[in-house]
Amino acid sequence: MASAEVMAPITVISCQSRWFQALRLSDLWAYRELLWFLVWRDIKVRYKQAVLGVAWAVIQPVATVLIFTLFFGRLAKIPSDNLPYPLFALAAMLPWNYFTGALTRGSQSLVGASHLISKVYFPRLTVPISAVLSGLVDYAITWVVLIVVMAFYGFYPSWDWLLVAPALTLLTLGLALGLSLWLSALNVKYRDVSHVLPFMVQLWMFATPIVYPLSLVPEKYQWLVSLNPMTGVIESFRLLLLHQSINGQALMFSLGIMVVILISGAIYFSKTERSFADVI
Repeated sequence: MASAEVMAPITVISCQSRWFQALRLSDLWAYRELLWFLVWRDIKVRYKQAVLGVAWAVIQPVATVLIFTLFFGRLAKIPSDNLPYPLFALAAMLPWNYFTGALTRGSQSLVGASHLISKVYFPRLTVPISAVLSGLVDYAITWVVLIVVMAFYGFYPSWDWLLVAPALTLLTLGLALGLSLWLSALNVKYRDVSHVLPFMVQLWMFATPIVYPLSLVPEKYQWLVSLNPMTGVIESFRLLLLHQSINGQALMFSLGIMVVILISGAIYFSKTERSFADVI
């Protein structure tokens, strides 16, 4: 009996000192099928019992562009940097709509999945990630609309545009995911996030050169507008339409801010996720 006690296995429970170990990315890969199931569920739920279905992915941006064209392009006479104003606005709304939609869904994702989080274990990261990824379907449909509008006005994408556009998409996705990690974790404990976010998104839209070009801002203040991480993405989309070189300074600002937000969001999420089931 003494020898059996000596040979008994010993389990050591220790904390994970490194944040990337605490994220348990290997578990995320092991549960990849659950991730794709959640993505597919979000897509189906969004259009379930909708008469027009995925047509809303076309109607919403087109209606917004028409309103912007009427009030800002025709009435306010805001310049559009040698682009037809509908194309000018749609090129900005393409990444902006995806970003705000992914941010809104991602920030609410953990609270919406409370019935799962409180009952069964799975990597909590799959919830905000699936919310961000599900918006890519609408994003792809809006791309088709953009290409049709470009052809109507006689603008054809260059090879540079086709190569850089996926990188801009990844940058937008990373920014939306980083903010979603922050906001979804905060929303579990502080439900004020769901009330503040729509107001902040509206303010953010007017601080982003969507209805106006960056060139309209005085040159000495353009660096301040470039601190907005979506400025570099939107300006790059538009400049590539004109076959011009992208705004490297604004884009580098966007990339740097995205990396900081994504890493810090992942760290905060990993430190707070152990309390989600108790608080939610």
